[in-house]
Amino acid sequence: MIRELSRPYPSRYGVPVISRVETGIFIIRYFTYCMECTFCHNGCCAWGVDVDVENVKRIMARADEIEVYAGISRVQWFDGNYADDELPGGSCTRTQVVNGACVFLSRSGKGCLLHSFANEHGIDYHEIKPMVSSLFPLTFAYGDLLPADEVEDGSLVCLGSGPTLYCGIRSELACYFGAEFIAELDELEAIVRAEAGLDPVTDRGCGNRYL
Repeated sequence: MIRELSRPYPSRYGVPVISRVETGIFIIRYFTYCMECTFCHNGCCAWGVDVDVENVKRIMARADEIEVYAGISRVQWFDGNYADDELPGGSCTRTQVVNGACVFLSRSGKGCLLHSFANEHGIDYHEIKPMVSSLFPLTFAYGDLLPADEVEDGSLVCLGSGPTLYCGIRSELACYFGAEFIAELDELEAIVRAEAGLDPVTDRGCGNRYL
């Protein structure tokens, strides 16, 4: 079910703008802890990911360092250019798939090389890691915040175990959309979970942990 928010909430980049929320994000659960996951064996990173053009500029500003860190030439990083007015800069490219996985998937361990590069170099990983990756398994479209396609079609193999989609991504949403957005989502979460008959004491949900 889609619920309208009290006002539109733009991201820190101006877009995307979230005006509505699919309430399943407060109910559906998934494992969440990707670096500890034994479900998918990096299956979530088998495909490329959309990267807005402003994000690409921030990556390319550090291309010399990232190229050495990743061990893959920058000419293999991205492919194509697509108009998308919900992404900063109004267009995006996509990370290439190399040997069956996103070019930025760590081949020596787990996780995103852009994320680990940022951590090791004292950079906020949001500056270079794509927003779409950081928000997964949530996504956005036409003003809606909703579960990603892999949740909707059941192909996300870690579904059903762990925190809710909202709990798992709450801190990322706060980073991109701010404290007021989170405050409204926390209130909506409590309403949705009460309507679903979930006990507010034994099954408190995510937002209540922060009240």
